Amino acid sequence: MNILALDTTAEACSVALWRDGQVFSYLESTPRTHTRRLMPMIQSLLDEQGLVPADLAAVAFGRGPGSFTGLRIAAGVAQGLAFGLNCPVLPVSSLAACALQGALAHKVSHVAAAFDARMGEVYWGCFEFADGLVLPASDERVCAPEAVTLPATARAWLGAGDGWTLADRMPAEVTNAVKNRDAAIFPTADAIVRLAVRDFLNGNHCNAEDVAPVYLRDSVAWQKLPGR
Repeated sequence: MNILALDTTAEACSVALWRDGQVFSYLESTPRTHTRRLMPMIQSLLDEQGLVPADLAAVAFGRGPGSFTGLRIAAGVAQGLAFGLNCPVLPVSSLAACALQGALAHKVSHVAAAFDARMGEVYWGCFEFADGLVLPASDERVCAPEAVTLPATARAWLGAGDGWTLADRMPAEVTNAVKNRDAAIFPTADAIVRLAVRDFLNGNHCNAEDVAPVYLRDSVAWQKLPGR
């Protein structure tokens, strides 16, 4: 089973391939060049594995929240590939991917993922990691740092993501429960494809025409590809 994943929600651009239980990936820290670099990276990854696009069972992408421009790029490429290949699409939460990165890097089971959403707000989501699965422990939302909360499911949390650079504005009950912070963690296609495999096996996917990024801000609308 071959699943391709891509992520452009952060400054880094990444692609990953799940191939029969192994993950192969490329990551480039190339701000503002995602549109130009993404397709060549995908082609290089497939070439390296001796595959062609028709060998893919599904395409996964970081659905957000994150950079509005980055989300549009990832969703557009995933949608275009899926239309051409007539394969399903696996939208994966970018916050969940960040939480998986944090859980694996720090060997913890509870992660509060936060991204800087600009405009004085953060994207926020809490997750539990168990048996290789990342499970949501709260709804994902966008809010002021002063409004973030933690579920009462654990006493110790890891804070992951660049939203934690705003920790000085978060409530004391939150920062006191977060025993470690890693603001350098960001979602990657490697984490996305690992989460996408479970969704694929469980039948949790969508058709190309239903692809839509998750912005968490109601004022942003997704424009589908022309003619679709």
